[in-house]
Amino acid sequence: MSVSSTASRSSVVLPWVRTVVRVGLGVVWIVAGATKIGDPAQSVAAVRAYELLPDTLAQLLGWALPYLEILLGLVLISGLFTRWSAALSGLLQLAFVIGLIQAWARGLNIDCGCFSAGGQVAEGQTTYGLDLARDLVFLAAAVWLFLQPVTRLSLDAVTGGFDQPHQLDRA
Repeated sequence: MSVSSTASRSSVVLPWVRTVVRVGLGVVWIVAGATKIGDPAQSVAAVRAYELLPDTLAQLLGWALPYLEILLGLVLISGLFTRWSAALSGLLQLAFVIGLIQAWARGLNIDCGCFSAGGQVAEGQTTYGLDLARDLVFLAAAVWLFLQPVTRLSLDAVTGGFDQPHQLDRA
């Protein structure tokens, strides 16, 4: 196989792979937000359980985070502002990774609240290692989309977004 045919094949395949990553990450955010949106008091309790923020800020974040997650998921799925939604996704994931690491290091017994109500759990019921591994994968996906935002089936391509060479989606 020649170098040019390999490069040509990857220029066709990689935008589709990034599309799957973009949509998958969007679905993750929607599911995460949807699991919390119905019980804002528990979402606030989950943020408070990390013992990082003043109460007023924890309360604001607990109420706002589910809406932000759902909005971010919808923007990612639509492919609108892919680079910038990936950047926001990565920053949120980084904040979650830092929160998990500090909770683990401090010996807090909490459920991360990523896809559940979150909050305090019984000793030995934490899943920090798995949660951290999962969040690092999501962080890596967001960083890849930030660095390589060209995807298929995106509103960026239709609207003349910042990140999409238009000839890619016309092919």
